[in-house]
Amino acid sequence: MSDQPDDMPNDPYPDDTRVADSGTSTDIFELPMFPLGSVLFPSMILPLRIFEPRYQALVRRCLDGDRRFGVAMIDRGSEVGGGDVRSMIGCVSTILQEEEQTDGQWFLVCVGTGRLRIQEWLEDDPYPVARVSMWVDDDPTDELLHQVRALEAPFRTVLALASELDEWSVPLTIELSEDPILASYQMSAVSPFGSFDRQQLLAAETATARVDLLGELLADADLVLRARLGG
Repeated sequence: MSDQPDDMPNDPYPDDTRVADSGTSTDIFELPMFPLGSVLFPSMILPLRIFEPRYQALVRRCLDGDRRFGVAMIDRGSEVGGGDVRSMIGCVSTILQEEEQTDGQWFLVCVGTGRLRIQEWLEDDPYPVARVSMWVDDDPTDELLHQVRALEAPFRTVLALASELDEWSVPLTIELSEDPILASYQMSAVSPFGSFDRQQLLAAETATARVDLLGELLADADLVLRARLGG
């Protein structure tokens, strides 16, 4: 793909920018889409450099409207030239800051603001568009809060192990939200997982299922990182 996110900032949640859609909507609506080779989670900051003309048109449409577009991972293939296979679960992104260059490029800072289900991909004209509906987690429970808090120690251990290999730049002191659902998304976003695992976390049917999977992935990552550090 020609338009790619810039490097992830050291703190993916600067200035306490942690947001989420409130309420669950069953309404289906059209949304311009940006397929990427990575996964966006609710509350995660997404920097983008936009230089492909069709996505410059997408930015202009967003800025003329509610500043929102969808992000979906490319499961297989390449977005350039068509023939790619796009995920049916993604995330709404809202443009927080924009800067247009003299050559037409855009530099954007966006934030994930809620999961979405893609009901149907429409024809690219000129950029991808889909019919989508919002997908919001159920209200958190005390049990979920305890589960998430129990994961904080293994989460920080994995970050520390990954930093020893100089492969991960997330600060070990990253602050997690007190909201267990947002905290589960934050840990999913900054842990050293591959794109497939991240997509599985985003697509988990419930917050409890996400936290259970997150625990399994952290345990696996701990084993792999320790083995690598041990030579």
